[in-house]
Amino acid sequence: MAAATNTAAAPAAAPAPAAPSAVQIPRGQVDLVDFIDWSGVECLNQDSSHNIVNALKQGYREDDGLYLASDADEQLLIYIPFTQVVKLHSALFKGPEEEGPKTVKLFSNKEHMGFSNVNDYPPSDSLDLSANHLVENKPVTLKYVKFQNVRSLTIFIEDNQSGSDISKIQKIALYGTTVDTTNMKDLKKIEEH
Repeated sequence: MAAATNTAAAPAAAPAPAAPSAVQIPRGQVDLVDFIDWSGVECLNQDSSHNIVNALKQGYREDDGLYLASDADEQLLIYIPFTQVVKLHSALFKGPEEEGPKTVKLFSNKEHMGFSNVNDYPPSDSLDLSANHLVENKPVTLKYVKFQNVRSLTIFIEDNQSGSDISKIQKIALYGTTVDTTNMKDLKKIEEH
């Protein structure tokens, strides 16, 4: 009878490999996707048929068939403004083991960066992603003190895992918290009685 119990338990354990698709959001942090100012998001050197929306926007980024791809070479420069000031805690990058990003540089509050001047500024943080990072769906903790008052984030994908001409990213997720600020539009006049 014990053997039958063990055999029955084995199929129940089978769904466990699906768990890596469920992201462990760091404790006390939220997915900052709702605080992205979509009208200002830009991506330089993206393939027009595989653009930034595929990797960044909720719903699209969960679809493994959709991805962001570079165009002329392996580099990508992504600019993400936020609708309010945030504290950035961690970032998740998901992609194929071969073409997924390897060296990722993050710049806090640096606007109007281009490929010609991206190396003129020291990054707020630099990540060296392994192929395992790209498939395990686990956020990478950032240098939190460097990302306390973030109005915008620039992400420079310098190269990919294999050194090929095209970089692919299936998902970019940013985790952190909003900075408590007063939105003047939300204030209501209190009438005196």
